[in-house]
Amino acid sequence: MHVPSTPLSLASRLDDLVVARPEGLYCPAGDFYIDPWKPVDRAVITHAHSDHARSGHRHYLAHTDSQGTLRARLGSDIPLQTLAYGERIVHHGVTLSLHPAGHVLGSAQVRLEQGGRVWVASGDYKTEADGTCPPFEPMRCDTFITESTFGLPIYRWPSQAQLFAEINAWWRANAEQGRASVLLCYAFGKAQRILHGVDASIGPVVVHGAIEPLNAVYRAAGVALAPTLRVTDPGVDAALLKRALVLAPPSALGTPWLRRFGDCSDAFASGWMQLRGTRRRRGVDRGFVMSDHADWPGLMQAIAGTGAERVFVTHGSVAVMVRWLTENGLEAQGFKTDYGDEDHEPAPAEAQPEEALAAAALPAP
Repeated sequence: MHVPSTPLSLASRLDDLVVARPEGLYCPAGDFYIDPWKPVDRAVITHAHSDHARSGHRHYLAHTDSQGTLRARLGSDIPLQTLAYGERIVHHGVTLSLHPAGHVLGSAQVRLEQGGRVWVASGDYKTEADGTCPPFEPMRCDTFITESTFGLPIYRWPSQAQLFAEINAWWRANAEQGRASVLLCYAFGKAQRILHGVDASIGPVVVHGAIEPLNAVYRAAGVALAPTLRVTDPGVDAALLKRALVLAPPSALGTPWLRRFGDCSDAFASGWMQLRGTRRRRGVDRGFVMSDHADWPGLMQAIAGTGAERVFVTHGSVAVMVRWLTENGLEAQGFKTDYGDEDHEPAPAEAQPEEALAAAALPAP
């Protein structure tokens, strides 16, 4: 949900390290943008999801582990410079470094320092480690720019162990009945988390063609994933498919590719599955609560860990987060951004922020 933000004239100070511009979040002192949504000269990219990594920039800077996904998605010849986590560069007097965000492979927070001021732009992040990328690292700063995709008190994710116990039990029960288990998930991030966490001894794993190239990037980075097959591989027959876990993007629902699995059980993996009725609206048998974004406790933990007195809130439940943080003693306001597409888990129409805020109360961050 996009919420009108504070006007730029009120939201910004003359010495702010990051301001909102029509092209994206801009660092005036360094003359570069962070995840801009319009073409710019210099773009620092927090991760390779398509709402944060757009084509058309003249120069890209990202973490080393984002190189494979960025080149696969934006072109092998993009002008890309990479940094390791913690490596520092100085551009026009601004010291810039990238730090783990725990979102997907290569995801990074952007730390900016100049004249004793420290700002951190988080991009998208998740605070629970999942084994597919370095875990989120709290960065001390004066000002923190946070996402709020799931910035409502109702959102609280199950543990990794609980999540995969549920997925494994569903797959095992279907395999014993001779039914394929089709799990819809986004191709970059969630698919690899599932392949890293499931019990591959239950049966074969078949993946959609949109997922396998990204699996190759994760494997090249040393992330352990379950062995995968394509439906066109030799030896993949009807008997094998009846025991398989099938991973496919949501766009595959209702396509001829998916119909080849016959009488199957289907499910959707998303943080929105925590909302009552979402599974039914998606038209699937089962929903698994799984997100690559922080839940409400994770957001509060991350903000507290920065020690920041000033917080900018972007993309998601901006108004709710700003109000909560302000009421608990922080200087908070919104940055209007252009993030949020298929990769970014767009909020379904049934999300009701004000009702959700009233439904639960948490201690001050």
